[in-house]
Amino acid sequence: MKKLAVLMLGISIFAAGCSNSEDDAAGESAGEERTLTDDAGNEVTVPENPERIIGTYLEDDLLTLEETPVAQWTVGEDSVQEYLQTEGLEGLPLMPFDLPFESVVQEEPDLIMLSSSDLADGEKYDSYSKIAPSFVVESGSYDDWRDRLTRVSEVFGKEDLAQEKVAEYDTLIEETSAELESEIGEETAVAIWWTGDSYFISNKDKSSGEVLYNDLGLSVPSLVEELSTDNETPWIETSLESLAEMKADHIFFIGNAEGDSETAFSDDVFKNIPAVENGNIYEYTQADSWLYSGYIANSLIVEDVEEALASN
Repeated sequence: MKKLAVLMLGISIFAAGCSNSEDDAAGESAGEERTLTDDAGNEVTVPENPERIIGTYLEDDLLTLEETPVAQWTVGEDSVQEYLQTEGLEGLPLMPFDLPFESVVQEEPDLIMLSSSDLADGEKYDSYSKIAPSFVVESGSYDDWRDRLTRVSEVFGKEDLAQEKVAEYDTLIEETSAELESEIGEETAVAIWWTGDSYFISNKDKSSGEVLYNDLGLSVPSLVEELSTDNETPWIETSLESLAEMKADHIFFIGNAEGDSETAFSDDVFKNIPAVENGNIYEYTQADSWLYSGYIANSLIVEDVEEALASN
């Protein structure tokens, strides 16, 4: 019996050692310095555990992966990603969308992530690379935020976390779409962005349209189908005449301020739209996530849709 006890103790110690070795290897994989090829074909040596990250317009992905940047994207002080402020961006310095070199240097980054190769054309990339390792994620090439999140996760060795978040989102839409199907059936819905007195409809396969139709399975109005055909623009401008003839049962309206929907649809030409006639207009502003795309943005949109339609 004594020999057996010693043998079992030895096995336990060996197993614990193997487990610790596996944990250490996993930690090294996520944290060690690695050389990757970015979306522009540059060989980039990513530092071990970067702490001062600039990743403008990739903040949704970074925060989803539990990485907080040192600055946030802006097109002027009044144009930040409001929906991400409470998620981790609140109080962070503003970084102009075109990434001026002097502004980047000031933040002393140890990793720069560029959301478009346009930001690194000509000699710009070399200039950024002299500041810190610079990795291009061609965000415009990723129609599905899931693919973009996965690409960003590779930079940090967090592919498993990205898969976990995608799975969480897929579970959310599965549950929500089943609920909505029983609530509204085949009724149609559309997302409309009103700005500068112009009306823009979300492309069927991009931005908010991706959530409404591809994820949640809501029915597509014929006008949205027509405008989206062979069109890569996320938000497509439409004429007042076309909009007035649209047969949509529900309108998700994005304006500049609360109450804009009353102004936008005050003209009598809109009274024959079923959503207008029946008061099925759900109002949001640019402070909400409807103009963006990502795990956080899309999850919030799904919650908005559920809140709007589940009680109908």
